[in-house]
Amino acid sequence: MRKSPTFEYESALWQQGYSLIAGIDEAGRGAWAGPVMAGVVILPTDLSLAEKLTCVMDSKLLKPAEREAAAAVIAETACCWAVGSADNREIDRIGVLPATRLAMQRALESLSRRPEFLLIDYVNLPRQLIPQLSIAKGDMLSFSIAAASIMAKVERDHWMESVCAEAYPQYGFEKHKGYGTALHADCIDQFGPCEYHRMTFHPLAKELKLF
Repeated sequence: MRKSPTFEYESALWQQGYSLIAGIDEAGRGAWAGPVMAGVVILPTDLSLAEKLTCVMDSKLLKPAEREAAAAVIAETACCWAVGSADNREIDRIGVLPATRLAMQRALESLSRRPEFLLIDYVNLPRQLIPQLSIAKGDMLSFSIAAASIMAKVERDHWMESVCAEAYPQYGFEKHKGYGTALHADCIDQFGPCEYHRMTFHPLAKELKLF
């Protein structure tokens, strides 16, 4: 049985006087192609929302249709939400962790309200002045982070389908979303890299003898 996250972290912060708590998570960090995207979600200060958000959990545990349904509930429920991205060229230029932080910062800058506290899955934002807490497996523990993971994943999947797959149908991006599957590896072997591939990632870097 899949375990749902809770409002444990949010509730503790609400009791400390914080009301605008942003959950942050990324999607696509380990992919071979496409951008890394980061979701930011601020949920209302209402413990009773747990019943409405039973569909919200770590995006990796949900099927595509379940993620789409959960994203609709989140968009309807959240005080505000946003998704930011860093593209494959930025990932190659500065590295995936700095690019992930850049995507998170861009998502924060796109919010209609400024958060008072950040709950982030694994990553920290050292240049961000807003108080923050990095939580290992936060997308399994916090409703806010889980909601952010879903919004990032859904937005990224849509982008891979509407941009990458449309431009380069031979790679099957609509199926693997740029991740390192056997199908994707076979397509790279057959067609070589395209403009959306991360040239510093396996297997691209190996083929190009970058290391």
